[in-house]
Amino acid sequence: MSTLNNESSEARFLRIAIVLGLLSAIGPFAIDMYLPALPSIGKELATDPTTVQLSLLAFFATMGLGQIVVGPISDMIGRKRPMYLGLGLFVLGSIGYALAPGIHWLIGFRLIQGFGACSGMVVPRAVVRDLHTGTEAARLMSLLMLVFSVSPILAPLTGSFVIQCFGWRAVFWVVTVAALLAVVLLATSLKETRSVEDRAGSSLKSALTGYLFLLREPNFLGLTFIGSFGISSFFVYLSSSSFILINHYKLSPPLYSFFFSLNAAAFFAASQLTGTLSERFGLKRLVRVAVTGYAVMMVGLLVIAASRVDRLDVLVLLLFVGNGFLGLVIPATSVLAMEDYGGFAGTASALMGTLQFATGAICMIVAGIFFDGTPLPMITGIAICAVITFIIAQVTLSRGGDMAASPAD
Repeated sequence: MSTLNNESSEARFLRIAIVLGLLSAIGPFAIDMYLPALPSIGKELATDPTTVQLSLLAFFATMGLGQIVVGPISDMIGRKRPMYLGLGLFVLGSIGYALAPGIHWLIGFRLIQGFGACSGMVVPRAVVRDLHTGTEAARLMSLLMLVFSVSPILAPLTGSFVIQCFGWRAVFWVVTVAALLAVVLLATSLKETRSVEDRAGSSLKSALTGYLFLLREPNFLGLTFIGSFGISSFFVYLSSSSFILINHYKLSPPLYSFFFSLNAAAFFAASQLTGTLSERFGLKRLVRVAVTGYAVMMVGLLVIAASRVDRLDVLVLLLFVGNGFLGLVIPATSVLAMEDYGGFAGTASALMGTLQFATGAICMIVAGIFFDGTPLPMITGIAICAVITFIIAQVTLSRGGDMAASPAD
């Protein structure tokens, strides 16, 4: 029987994945729902695409940097209380965004919303590490990502419908309701996984020690940056895709949402193979093959685009295949990076998340500088991220040594 309750082990495993996945999806849900509205927000508030993209960047920046604070707090006071606080801030930011009279107010409330959303990113990874390691952790992480996929697959379609019927501000009333439902889910369906005994050794000093320790761990950093540049390539697509598909290729917002969902579907469908493939081939070999496939697809797309072939079908097809490979990389590297840090999983998860979002924010800024309304700058940014991911993977995974288990070692 389960130590948490009387349900079967497999049913408990699935329940935890569903709860963690939905809690993780709240922040991305607030991104993906409003992507179709970016062009119309710019028109209504009389501002340019670059300024509108700052609202997206503001969200990513605080969602990334906030993790560095929330992670250690979850080690010190448990996993659930930081999530309650985060969801409260998220609701405040969402309401403010819906009522914002101008672009600067909008960006300010987006900062608050992003900080609130960060707990949903960092804490679920720590919960996975509290409960499992190795292949079981990879299986739980991939199931979590399957539930998480509800956001990028359904949110843009839902957002398009809401925007067409009620305007872009209504999107943030919808995400406010979603966050309130998440509070109920957290209260009723997830038990605390960080025991009082485990919290006893956690403090601000131990968090700082843990961060300094992890920043000297080449395996942890290498695995983190494999995922960082992989995610960054998706962030580059995220920040530019609505302008390119709607303005350049003249797609309607609902049709844009459909094409955006295709890429998300490829990513999350492939992620479900992580557990099975890691059992057969091992996590490191899986990552090595997947990053190779991803780099080949994205460099191929860049060569085609640089040859002045500007076709939507080619763009969609190669991104679809490439994101399938990326779907194998992200959960596997997350599990590998945190494997040996169960004693301070919140701190490790926080540093990993912050580095990933910081890398993504930098890549988005650079891509935004070169954005000209055509697909080539976006594709170039994606391809560069893919090549960097490939190079880091070859260097990191060629090392035979294991990571140290404790900052005290």
